[in-house]
Amino acid sequence: MNDCAKPSRIRLGMVGGGRDAFIGAVHRIASRIDDHYVLLAGAFSSTAEKSKQSAADMGVAADRAYTSFTDMAKAEAARDDGIEAVSIVTPNHLHFDVAKAFLEQGIHVICDKPLTSSLDDAKALVKCAQESDALFVLTHNYTGYPMIRQARSMVQGGELGDVRIVQVEYPQEWLSTRLEESRQKQADWRTDPKRSGLGGCIGDIGTHAFNLAAFVTTLTLDTLCADIQSFVEGRALDDNAHVLMRFKGGARGMLWSSQVALGNENALKLRVYGSQGGIEWSQEDPNYLWFTPLGEPKRLLTRGGSGANDAANAVTRIPGGHPEGYLEGFANLYSDAARVMMAKRDGGSPPENSLVPTVHDGLLGVAFVNAVVSSSNEGGVWKTLDIC
Repeated sequence: MNDCAKPSRIRLGMVGGGRDAFIGAVHRIASRIDDHYVLLAGAFSSTAEKSKQSAADMGVAADRAYTSFTDMAKAEAARDDGIEAVSIVTPNHLHFDVAKAFLEQGIHVICDKPLTSSLDDAKALVKCAQESDALFVLTHNYTGYPMIRQARSMVQGGELGDVRIVQVEYPQEWLSTRLEESRQKQADWRTDPKRSGLGGCIGDIGTHAFNLAAFVTTLTLDTLCADIQSFVEGRALDDNAHVLMRFKGGARGMLWSSQVALGNENALKLRVYGSQGGIEWSQEDPNYLWFTPLGEPKRLLTRGGSGANDAANAVTRIPGGHPEGYLEGFANLYSDAARVMMAKRDGGSPPENSLVPTVHDGLLGVAFVNAVVSSSNEGGVWKTLDIC
């Protein structure tokens, strides 16, 4: 292969994500956008027939359509052409067992968030990942958006001065009624403590908001105080959460996540204010970042435009004015991960300053959910994150 030839694609498998699974399709599309992966195997469903049907839909050979993820991990590890990485797109309660099975076989793991459904499992998985030679990637996809990468670089570059205030919100409306009673798949498992874990809304989307705030500001959370509710009668998990946050260094923050906020589809928003400037970003209009320097007019920075910096341009595919968003954000994480995997495959060093979310980011997310639920249950007392 000459120096200009494209490296061979990462051989990818998938657990979950069979027919009619929303997030599985998202991951498959994201893996293909930059042509770094080829899907070769999967345990797409615990039902043998559905797994085989799903494999056929995706062009996966019948003999590599598994019913058991444990069988898949062992069989693929034993093949000369076995998968190098697996994408885990199951409900939360399965993440730990699936990830552990593949990490123990030395297969890279790309796992949908949250890391696990319990804090004990999250801590155990961190240990497992540390003992494995395999890479662990958590798909907090919003960190892959170009203008979020720009926002982070602006904070790190001192353009906002000392960060003082962090406000992040993630309201949706889709669970404003007992949708889970209709057996709608996405609502059914997300409102079930046995499959989702301690947190409902706070675990599903509140962790995205927390991760985004931490990613952009690079601040470390010191303590939090929370008030969560289940507004829909009979719902076992929270559907609304308010969280006050104190960061090390003195910054203060507020987080609101809700799935009963009528009029909101996927309204993730972040505002960061420092001593020298402020920034605002909205996921539903992701190609724009508002920046207000101290004493100057508010200005609009656009992805692919003259105001975009190197951090944004590095993950931009098409000219400004041609929208990029959710799928491309996922794709940026898959491509970031592929570069690390290819470097490991070739015996080289991983790329410097990799922004791939790791198992440690996952532990922070699960610890955040636990602290929020515990704080609220105890009447809004201040809590620290249990990550030891």
